[in-house]
Amino acid sequence: MSISQVEQVKFIRNKITRFMMMYKFALSELETKVDILKEEFHLLHDYNPIEHTKSRIKTPVSIMNKLRRKGCGTSFSSIRENIKDIAGLRITCSFISDIYWISEMLSNQSDLNIVEIKDYIMNPKPNGYRSLHLLMQVPVFMSDRQENVFVEVQIRTIAMDFWASLEHKIFYKYDQSVPARLLQELKEAADSSNQLDLRMERLHREIEAIKGEQHHDDAEELARFMIDNKHFSIPAALMELLSSEDMELGKSGG
Repeated sequence: MSISQVEQVKFIRNKITRFMMMYKFALSELETKVDILKEEFHLLHDYNPIEHTKSRIKTPVSIMNKLRRKGCGTSFSSIRENIKDIAGLRITCSFISDIYWISEMLSNQSDLNIVEIKDYIMNPKPNGYRSLHLLMQVPVFMSDRQENVFVEVQIRTIAMDFWASLEHKIFYKYDQSVPARLLQELKEAADSSNQLDLRMERLHREIEAIKGEQHHDDAEELARFMIDNKHFSIPAALMELLSSEDMELGKSGG
C-alpha cells in the first residue's frame, strides 16, 4: 500500500474505533448505575433484586449485516438512526416484581432518557417469549463532545432467561425451521415457566411478611447496619436526635 492508502486505513480505523468506544462507554456508565442500585438495595433492604447482568456490543460485521437486511445506507449517521441495539444490557432478576422495580429506578435517573418500552411480560410474544425491553439514551462525555448513545436493556426473571436461552439454541439447531410440534411445546414450556414465576412471587411475598413480623420488635438489631463489610451501630443519642427532628418536621409539615 502507498503512504496515502495507509493513512486512509488508519483514519477509517480510528473513526470506527471511536464510534464503537461510545457504545462501550455507554454500557460502562449504565452498568455502574446498576451496580450502585444493587449495593443500595443490599445495604438498605437486605435484599438484592438483581441476580446478574450481562452486556454485549454488536461487532462491525453484525452491524453491517443488519444494515443490509434493513436496506439502509452504510454511513455512521445511518447506523445511529437505524440500529438501536448495538449496545445491549441484560438484567436478570428473581421475581417479576423486581423487573418493574428496576425499570422504575432506571426511569428515575435524571440523566437517562427512556425512549421506548416494550412489555413482553404483560403482552408476551406469540411464541411465549417474556421480557421487559427498554430503549435508553445514555449520555457519554468524549474529549470533544457529548453523545447520547442508545442502549437496549432487557430485564427478565431467571425462568424467562432460561427459556429464552433454550429457545434460541433450538432455533439455531434447526436453522429457524422448527417443526410445529416443537413450537407448541416451547409455547407450553413458556406458560409453565410463567406459572412458576407467579408461584415463586407469591412465596416470596409471604416469606417477606413473616420476616417483617419476626424483626418488628428487635430494636437492637434494627439499629445496626453494614457498609464495606464493616458493622456499625447507631448510638442511642443519635437515634433520639434524629427521631426528634423527624417529629419536628412532621409537625411543621402538618
